[in-house]
Parts: sequence; structure tokens; C-alpha cells
Amino acid sequence: MTDLAAPGHQALMDRVYRYQRHIYDATRKYYLLDRDRLIAELLPPAGGRVLEVGCGTGRNLVAVARRYPAAAVHGFDISLEMLRSAAASVARHGVAGTVRLAHGDATEADPRRAFGVDGFERIYFSYTLSMIPDWRAALDNMVDCLAPGGSLHVVDFGTLADLPGFFRSGLTRWLAWFHVEPRAGQIVWALEEIAAEHGCELEVRALRRGYSMLATMRRPAAD
Repeated sequence: MTDLAAPGHQALMDRVYRYQRHIYDATRKYYLLDRDRLIAELLPPAGGRVLEVGCGTGRNLVAVARRYPAAAVHGFDISLEMLRSAAASVARHGVAGTVRLAHGDATEADPRRAFGVDGFERIYFSYTLSMIPDWRAALDNMVDCLAPGGSLHVVDFGTLADLPGFFRSGLTRWLAWFHVEPRAGQIVWALEEIAAEHGCELEVRALRRGYSMLATMRRPAAD
């Protein structure tokens, strides 16, 4: 497993997930919604390279490897604790030969160097941008790793604007316990700026009355 992370935020994430990782998948399925919708829309080309930024327990990596057996699947995370769960999960589900893992910080890691590839046809963030302190740097870094003609996908908490106030405030307080900060508006603004800078096509959708959001940014085949 390649190591691309420095201490700091890593230590916090390891503390948060040292024990939670054992129940993470069983509990998060109730409120990390639309992850499978993102996976269904990836549609990588045969032999295409797919990268998950902040792969956590490997739940999504297993789903991607099973849905797209012709793809080369990669994932990295800043938490070594989570990566232990991810490695165990991909082995348990029989996709260890398809999925490659690395230890890295999304704001500064170079997954191309880590995995020995030129770029990735699909890169996705699944409820990770709301956990990364310098999330804008993570976006900028990963866009640079997109292969020409590739696409970057984001699923995360939405603006929550159309949800009842008591639900919105309760959810926000609950998420803060896990160092999660919904910031859909800021993420969309950043994606719009990045798309304009790189000449990318951007699509953003609000789902479930704003509970979640899906964004897809497609890079031109030739810059």
C-alpha cells in the first residue's frame, strides 16, 4: 500500500474511525444517500481507471468493481484505520485483484504516481468533501488527475434548504459530532469556477428536497 499522507488531519480521522469503522457501513446507509446512484452513473469505458477519493471502508469500491468488472478500480484515504477495513472488505468480496489502495491526503497526494498511471477516466467524491478541511484544494488536485475526456463525480449533502427546520438543525448538529460540515453551496460555486477554468461541462442536481446533491464535471477530450 502506497503512503502519500502526512500527519495532522490523518490523526483526527484515525481517532474518529478507530472503532466506528466496524459499524460504519451498517449505520451510514441510512443517511449517506444516493451513493449507488452516483456509482450507476459512472459508466467507465472498458479498461477505464476509476478513482475514489476518501474510500473509507471500501464499500463503494466493492460496488464499483462488481458493477464494472472491466474497470481498474483505485481508492485512497487519509485514515489508516479506514484503509484496514477497506483492504479487508475488498479481500472478503473477492475483488482484491481488481481494487488497488493507497494511503493519501486528497489535498496534496498524486494518485497518478501512487498507482503508476497517467490519469483516471472517472474520479469521484462520495460524502468526503464535507469532511475535508481544505476541500477546495482537494477538488483542484483531483481535477488535475482527470484523463482527457474523463469525468469527476460528487455526491454529498445538499443545501437542506427545502427540509423542515427542525430536521435541518438536528442533522447539522449530529453531523458535527463526526466533523462533517454540509457545504453544498460552496462546493457548487467551486465546481463552477473549476469547470470554467478548464473548459469542462458541469451538471448539478439537487435530490430529495435538497437533502443530497449530485454533480458531474466532464473534461474535454483535448484541452
